[in-house]
Amino acid sequence: MTPSNLTKVSEFFLLGFSEEPALQPLIFGLFLSMYLVTAFGNLLIILLISSDSHLHTPMYFFLSNLSFIDICFTSTTIPKMLQNIWKQSKAITYEGCITQMHFFILFAGLDDFLLTVMAYDRFVAICHPLHYTVIMNPQLCVILVLVSWAVSVLDSMIQTFMVSKLLSPCNNTQFSEFFLLGFSADPELQPLIFGLFLSMYLIAVFGNLLIILATISDSHLHTPMYFFLSNLSFVDICFTSTTIPKMLKNIQTQSKVITYEGCTIQVYFYIFFAGLDDFLLTVMAYDRFVAICHPLHYMVIMHPRLCALLVLVSWMMSAMNSLLQSLMVLRLTFCTEVEIPHFFCELNQIVQLACSDTFLNDMVMYLASVLLAGGPFAGIIYSYSKIVSSIRRISSTQRKFKAFSTCASHLSVVLLFYCTSLGVYLSSAATHSSHSSATASVMYTVVTPMLNPFIYSLRNKDRKRALKRVCGIRRWIQGNSRGSDADPSPMAEATEPIAPELLVVPLEMVPIPHARESRSWGTATAEPAVRSPRSAAREVSAVRSPPTAVKSSARPSATRESPGRARRTPITLLMNLLIILATISDSHLHTPM
Repeated sequence: MTPSNLTKVSEFFLLGFSEEPALQPLIFGLFLSMYLVTAFGNLLIILLISSDSHLHTPMYFFLSNLSFIDICFTSTTIPKMLQNIWKQSKAITYEGCITQMHFFILFAGLDDFLLTVMAYDRFVAICHPLHYTVIMNPQLCVILVLVSWAVSVLDSMIQTFMVSKLLSPCNNTQFSEFFLLGFSADPELQPLIFGLFLSMYLIAVFGNLLIILATISDSHLHTPMYFFLSNLSFVDICFTSTTIPKMLKNIQTQSKVITYEGCTIQVYFYIFFAGLDDFLLTVMAYDRFVAICHPLHYMVIMHPRLCALLVLVSWMMSAMNSLLQSLMVLRLTFCTEVEIPHFFCELNQIVQLACSDTFLNDMVMYLASVLLAGGPFAGIIYSYSKIVSSIRRISSTQRKFKAFSTCASHLSVVLLFYCTSLGVYLSSAATHSSHSSATASVMYTVVTPMLNPFIYSLRNKDRKRALKRVCGIRRWIQGNSRGSDADPSPMAEATEPIAPELLVVPLEMVPIPHARESRSWGTATAEPAVRSPRSAAREVSAVRSPPTAVKSSARPSATRESPGRARRTPITLLMNLLIILATISDSHLHTPM
């Protein structure tokens, strides 16, 4: 597929250190001994750390990872050099050179990152010894190693991708552009198609953008569920922006051409954001599983660090998959004019139009579909099977309905996304109707991102309140929520635990100190007592109502209030206000009491 690349090279020569035959045994023995010492020495460190429980600490955990990487790092280069000396050959194949370069960059980057992580571990141990075990907990250690691997893999794949474009052998393709046929060639239908897709694109972009702004602006929505939902909305905006703007431009300019670079970039980002959608839906299913099956431990399990880790891993996995698929597309060649019967550069259509051998591309594509699409889908099914079994144990029918309604929005999006996407690839394998495939692709590339804001926000009380704030419509909410304002997920209060900092306890359930007058004037002692709900409500309404309302609604009393009580009322309010401010400002006082 690479245009104007006439490279014929299929192997390279490694010159080594010296061409003198007398020095070859010395070089062979020297490097063989160093390689064996490195391999067995680092392997011994790994075995010692694994067998001794006293060494199960962050420092030795990082050290064991470093030892494993050092073994792999030396095994990337030294064995091939020893083989060339032994066989008196300096040749290395094109595939072998690309593979060696990939793993050399991978393990070199890992060495770099792990040394940095170990330096941070020593910094915490020396500068913050009392907080060492709290900061360097096992989860953080795993995150640091995992991020090191992910970044190194991404860097090595990018470098390999750039080199493969320069060294791709025997690629005689002369084409530099392709043609996207779209839905119809009828000129009369083009304005209709343009208006339809433009309206769907604008609804998808602005709807998901409102979701993001509402989540950011409303502190009540700073929970794991809405954190994942805002990420899903951002990905949906990018997903639709990958394909629709180019299609609208082609209709507007009456051109069906897309350049080779544009097609490659579109394939990359299309696979990238489609995979992100897949992973985020799986993460949201896990969030619902924890909220319903383990409601009391929800905030402990779904803490901010785990939420960020799940999103980060999703981004890394999607980036690596899309980069791999793009690399596989670059090896394809085309013999005739490439007319893609689709409205974007869809991977399956491009592979089918290639004139070179596509067996490896098909294997990688289907393997990635099974692992990166089937795996998350199996996780979603497992989560919902546990949710259903947990709901079945609830005795009340109303509570069962409320619990299941918390998952209705997510489940509908999952079914819409997976049924359409799987239908496209399964139907393309059974039939060769490209028009039906393009039409079905609209469902998961445009319709699903457009419907997500409506599905998640149409009857959600918290989300509607946040959207009203974003749109500038602010109203006072009086009394408890009525039937029309009720959340279609009423069980959310029971199944979605609220963060401690957002928990508000009703006043009538809290022991409130009464002011008991002492015999001395102007003094009072606090005596804990529990007021009745009716008296607490009267006091709350009296405090919340403005002074004019109090004067107008106050009934004439038979006796006038004493001057001492009137003077103590501002003091009491001031002292309680100081208590509230002190509790808010001091994090040590953020306790249930």
